[in-house]
Amino acid sequence: MLPVSSPTKPDGKFRKDSFSSTKQKWKFLRRIYKYKHMDFEFAAWQMLYLFIAPKKVYKNFRYQSETKHQWARDDPAFLVLVAAVVVVSSIFYSVILRFKIQFFFLHLLWVVFFDYLIMALLIATAFWYCVNRLMRRPDCPNQWVEWQYSFDVHLNAFFPFLVILHIVQVLLMYDRIQDYTFVKIMGNMLWLVAITYYFYITFLGYFVLPFTRRTVAFLYPIAAFAVLFVLSIVFNWHFSYLLRLFVTYRLEDRSVLGPHSNSTHN
Repeated sequence: MLPVSSPTKPDGKFRKDSFSSTKQKWKFLRRIYKYKHMDFEFAAWQMLYLFIAPKKVYKNFRYQSETKHQWARDDPAFLVLVAAVVVVSSIFYSVILRFKIQFFFLHLLWVVFFDYLIMALLIATAFWYCVNRLMRRPDCPNQWVEWQYSFDVHLNAFFPFLVILHIVQVLLMYDRIQDYTFVKIMGNMLWLVAITYYFYITFLGYFVLPFTRRTVAFLYPIAAFAVLFVLSIVFNWHFSYLLRLFVTYRLEDRSVLGPHSNSTHN
């Protein structure tokens, strides 16, 4: 059984650098500037299989832990490709909602730096802390999840979530069709599918570790959102339009809200 990282000194005290080894993090960051050394083909393979067979992706992580003695990626190609998808999907989103040029660039900055990078750092840190504190097996006191692996797990789960809600769902945001009942149901169903992908892939990421327990807790939000989906049908909620409200109000460009905007504020 291989440790992911060991944040304890020989005397048992907690090390301040327990997020992961400094050498490993700097090696990862340096490779971002060496695109010729990135394996984009393998990263694209992982993206595909996160949709159709996410277990195979984590089998590869397990194999890497046995050969390289670390679970986290040492190649930033996946990070770079997801960032590229974020940018392209933001452009697509802005075109569909007909953002003015100044709001397009503002939207792009919000999505790339806040929705993608900052939220990734916050969520990965929260899961890293919770898993290490609450989900490690008591018979493995010296085995800990490294922060960089938690970051990878979040990126894995985030990619299908991004594609479903930032590309597929946007097709249901046309003003002419968004009022139809079946469009509302389809939009809400896409949210349920995206949430399911996110937490199921997150669950797999921590379940595959040989020293964790109670990782089934990551599946509980799926059940909660399934109930919310049923309620959305009963009360005629439209999650896609609520997202549109949030994005446009964040940009303070209410002109793209469409015919709903007047009735919403009356």
